[in-house]
Parts: sequence; structure tokens; C-alpha cells
Amino acid sequence: MIRKILTVLCLAFIIIAPVQAKEIGGMNLPDTITAGKEQLMLNGAGLRKKYFVKVYAGGLYLRKNESDAKKIINADEPMAIRMQFIYDGVSGKELVDAWNEGFANATMGNLGPIRENADKFNSFFTEEARKGDVYEIIYTPGEGVRVSIKGKLMGTIKGLDFKKALFAIWLGEKPVDSSLKKGMLGK
Repeated sequence: MIRKILTVLCLAFIIIAPVQAKEIGGMNLPDTITAGKEQLMLNGAGLRKKYFVKVYAGGLYLRKNESDAKKIINADEPMAIRMQFIYDGVSGKELVDAWNEGFANATMGNLGPIRENADKFNSFFTEEARKGDVYEIIYTPGEGVRVSIKGKLMGTIKGLDFKKALFAIWLGEKPVDSSLKKGMLGK
């Protein structure tokens, strides 16, 4: 009888155990994120550094593991990027400047087709990012890219072309940080 009770308790503990997390730069990235009705798995993670300063821990979430950046960028399927800030005090202007540089690199300078969406995206980043803040960029086909900052939905931007340019900031030919790209691809 005691053996049965212990077995049931062990199974219950396994079922209700907290979600595992990957520790990067002192931040814990969850193993899964929900995109629409889909559960996404952490594909890989790394640190965004600028001038040797750890800015944020970034994780890429996909349906299944993938290491081909072009496939990921071009895929019309649910995916997410989660940033957990390590550096305390990244201004909204610094974030927008970084996004604009990333969009220029991702589109090889041809921002015309995504300009309006990039401007809308940039409008979400008005506050300073503080240590521990979580920013999520979640793409769901048919819905678009949802941007949440500190748990607050800032808005949704439609368009696969915009999603491709946005994810290319981290995974494109000229990524924001090549070691972060490698980490996100699980390499």
C-alpha cells in the first residue's frame, strides 16, 4: 500500500513539476512558450553582447529543433524570440536604433516594403529596459507578430515579409550578434 502511494506521489510530482529553464547570463529562459494554441520549445539561446557588456539573454522558440537559419526565417509557422535583459538601463532610443540597424541589415537597405511595419514595431519601445525585464516577440501565422513587454501586449503587426525581416535581425546573414545567432540555432 505504501509503495502504491509513493508511486502515485512520484508521478504527481513529475506531472506538476515546474517547467525547466535554461540559465544564460544569470537569467532563466523557460523551456517552452505558447504561441497561439501551440507550445514552442527552446531551440537555443545565447547572450546579446555589445562592447563586452551583456545586454540580454535571448532564446529562440520553435515547434521542433532546427539549425538552418534560412529555413527558420522563411518559415510561415509559429515561433518566438524571448529577451530577458541583464543590463540595467537600455533606453528606448537605443533599442529603436538597434532595431533600425537590424532591419537595414536584414533587408540589405531596402526598407521600403516593411517601413510602415518597422515604424509601428519601433513605436512599442518607448521605455527603458531594466534588468530582469522580459520582451517577447511571438509570430503566429495569420495573426502576425505580437510584441509583449514586461507581460503587456504592445501590439500585433501583420505580414510574413515583416516577420522574415524581424527574425533576420538575429538569424540573418548580418545578425545583431553572431555568437547569439549560433546559440539560438543550438550550435
